[in-house]
Amino acid sequence: MPTAFGSLRRLLLTPSLRDVTFERRGFPVTATDATRRLEAVPQSVVCGFEWGIDAQDQWEVERRLDLVEPEMRGFAYEGATMAFTILDAMGPRRGDRTRRLLLGPGRPHIFLAYIGIGFAMARLPRQLWKKAVPDLTGSPYHPTMSWLAVDGYGFDRAYFDTRRWVDRQERPAPYAWEGSPGYFLRAVDQGIGRALWFIHGAVATEVAAAVGRFASGRRADLWSGVGLAAAFAGGCDPAGLAQVRRLSGEHHADLAQGAVFALKARHYSGCVPAHTAAAAEAFAGLSVEGAVALADDCAVDPGTRGEVPSYELWRRGVRHHFTAPAGVSQS
Repeated sequence: MPTAFGSLRRLLLTPSLRDVTFERRGFPVTATDATRRLEAVPQSVVCGFEWGIDAQDQWEVERRLDLVEPEMRGFAYEGATMAFTILDAMGPRRGDRTRRLLLGPGRPHIFLAYIGIGFAMARLPRQLWKKAVPDLTGSPYHPTMSWLAVDGYGFDRAYFDTRRWVDRQERPAPYAWEGSPGYFLRAVDQGIGRALWFIHGAVATEVAAAVGRFASGRRADLWSGVGLAAAFAGGCDPAGLAQVRRLSGEHHADLAQGAVFALKARHYSGCVPAHTAAAAEAFAGLSVEGAVALADDCAVDPGTRGEVPSYELWRRGVRHHFTAPAGVSQS
């Protein structure tokens, strides 16, 4: 059962399901069965957040999450992670709830869980960001994939303040995430690219036009975000996916890289929907197994430290697969 204080937090912090619909957000989307399914993604996040912010114990949250259909369960874990991150960051003990969740039942959803941490960051003052990511020693993807938290921050800002971050194309002040303030802005753009997929209802021409309105130096990361969102969340039929592939033009490798990361995340969670497999074929020309193998082959030791974040080295390795001339080694 929820606590009285938990219920108050929920009322103060949780958006309603209607608040995250495309119509309420003012997105230029025609309602269809496909867009309603796409809207279910942020609504699943809201449900997970409500359960996390309101519940008396973690078991209850885990049980509720288990009842979500497998295709949407990772998004609900995003929301629960967002809630636990806020509670941990504002409390005396750093990362306790979030660590237990992500090293326990949330482990298969670690990629989306990092994004949920980013959603929390969008609601926390920057001085608390250092408390946002718990110590996940033991996970092979920590801290490399913690950059997905920055991606999640960018997505959240674009989704909920579209006029500022998409229409006016403003950028946040750099932040020394993992010691790389310059790359922070790139990771934010990857999240904005994901948001464009939702803002324009997965309509290929509209998404491509939106990316094209940004400065040329930002488009590669935006297209990577589009590829990740299209492959992970769906919303587009095979003909539409083929059109996205054509419209990506010189940024095809970035689009494909995003799709490969989505395939890796979906496969790791244990649920690869048909639309995810279709995107792997359309964007990357790979089977599910081929995409996962490519991601694994290009993975970087999480202990790697250098001027370029290990996350970007991993992305770069995947992109190289799609840009290297035939017959040239990918190693």
